[in-house]
Amino acid sequence: MKKLISLALALVLSLSLIACGAKQDDTPQTGADTPDTTQTAEKQKLIVGFDAEFPPFGFIAADGSYDGFDLAMAEELCSRLGWDFEAVPIVWDSKDAELAAGTINCIWNGFTYTGRENDYTWSDPYVDNSIVMVVKADSGISSLADLAGKSVMAQAASSAVDAINANESLKSSLKEVVELADYNTGFMELRQGSVDAIAADLGVAKFQIASNEGDYVILDEPISTEQYAIGFLKGNTELRDAVNAELLKMAEDGTMLSIAEKYVDQGLVIDSLCLVK
Repeated sequence: MKKLISLALALVLSLSLIACGAKQDDTPQTGADTPDTTQTAEKQKLIVGFDAEFPPFGFIAADGSYDGFDLAMAEELCSRLGWDFEAVPIVWDSKDAELAAGTINCIWNGFTYTGRENDYTWSDPYVDNSIVMVVKADSGISSLADLAGKSVMAQAASSAVDAINANESLKSSLKEVVELADYNTGFMELRQGSVDAIAADLGVAKFQIASNEGDYVILDEPISTEQYAIGFLKGNTELRDAVNAELLKMAEDGTMLSIAEKYVDQGLVIDSLCLVK
C-alpha cells in the first residue's frame, strides 16, 4: 500500500514539473535572438503646401504630376533624411488656415519671407526675388509711369499685392488692382486685354515669357525686391531646424544648383539662388 502511495506521489510531482516547464517555454523571450515587437516611432512626414499654378516653383506638369523647383527640392530633402514627402496643392489665400489646421506642415513654394518675418517660423532665405510688371509686347507701355490710369492684376494674398500697396505713388496712379486666384487666369486676362499689366514674381514672369515667346515683356524697373524662404507654423522650430540644416547642406554640396538647372527653361534664374553664391 505504501509503495502505491509513493508511486502516486511521484507521478503527481513529475506531471507538475512537466507543466511548469511547458509554461516557461510558452513565455515570450526577450533575448538577442528574439525580434523586438515594440512599436517604432512614426516616420517623419513633410507635407508641403504649394500653389499648383506658380511655375517654375510649383505647377502641374503635362502628365498631370506635380512639379516645380521647390517641390523637387523638398522631395530630395525628404529622400536624404529618410522622411515621407507629400505635396498638397492649396488655394494661396487659404495658406494660413491650412497651416494652422495641420493639413500641411510647411509652405514651400516661392514663399516671400520679406515683410512676413514675424508671421511664421522661417528657414534661411534661399532665393532672391523681384516683383516686376509684365505687359503685352505691343502695348506701348515701357515704364511704371506709363501704367497711370491702367488696370493691373496680381494674385490675391500675394507679395505682389503687398508691393503695390507699399508703393503709394504707383498705386494711386493706377485705375485699379484686380486680385485673382492664380496667375494662369491673370495672363489669360492680359492676353484678352481685360487688364493692362500683371504684377508678378520674376520667375513667374519669365516662365510666361518662355512659354509665349514674343507676346510679353518685363518692364525694366522692378516694383520691389524680396527673398523666398520655407515657412512653418510659428513656433515649430523643431521641424524648421531639421529642414534648414539639410537645406544648407544641399546648397553647399551642389544639389540645389543641380536641381535648379533643370528649371532654367521654365524661367528659374540661377543667379537668384542666394544660398549658393
